[in-house]
Amino acid sequence: MDPLRTLWETFFDWDAMREALPEMLTVGLPNTLILAVSAALLGSVLGMLLAIAGISRTRWLRWPARVYTDVFRGLPAAATILLIGVGLAPLGMQVWGPNPYPLGILALSLIAAAYIGEIFRSGIQSVEAAQLEGARALGFSWGEAMRLVIVPQGVRRVLPAWVNQLIALIKDSSLVYFLGLVASERELFRIGQDYAATTGNESALLLAGLFYLVLTVPLTHAVNWIDRRLRQGRTVAALPDPDHDLDLAPAGTAAPTGKDPR
Repeated sequence: MDPLRTLWETFFDWDAMREALPEMLTVGLPNTLILAVSAALLGSVLGMLLAIAGISRTRWLRWPARVYTDVFRGLPAAATILLIGVGLAPLGMQVWGPNPYPLGILALSLIAAAYIGEIFRSGIQSVEAAQLEGARALGFSWGEAMRLVIVPQGVRRVLPAWVNQLIALIKDSSLVYFLGLVASERELFRIGQDYAATTGNESALLLAGLFYLVLTVPLTHAVNWIDRRLRQGRTVAALPDPDHDLDLAPAGTAAPTGKDPR
């Protein structure tokens, strides 16, 4: 029973959780959401550019996009964050001062762009070629057909995968603590780590993990719901049949008129 008691006292100290809760709600949770959502939006823009370049017939656009995707998907997220956060720190000092927060967002965005670009590329290429040919036959240019017809359909098809990437970004935001954020910019994991180092108890880290669960589990169910709706489509009510209530007479017979034939 001693190992169980040690586990309980180390990770389930309710007083330690209660002490860390206010700061996680007011500081950690907003910063985690800012990091994840900002990286998702910027990564989506960069990812769309990578997707268009990746399917281009021009090799000078296609090859750099493939190299970028392979490099940033192959590197560990922690290595990329350190590479951007430390390597570009002198440039960051000149632009916004000694604040690594924007570099953390940039690093997460570059990582997300590699994955989101592949998601968008697969969605765009899944659209039937006849869609593009039909749009061109209607007078659209190639760019207009891609922007107005192909890309919207492709994005709609991969929306669940995009939400999955957002879930991954929420969890990867915990790695930004490597850059040494100031007290007001700490995310959930960093706050839990600081409380654990101060009190010698890991309950605050478990509380941070519970926050990640609260954020990611609803998104996971939302992905499943979106995927189910996209596969099944909308339910359209059947149009009324104008002949449904008519009592049609057999062929060769006169229809009843309601009058006495005599």
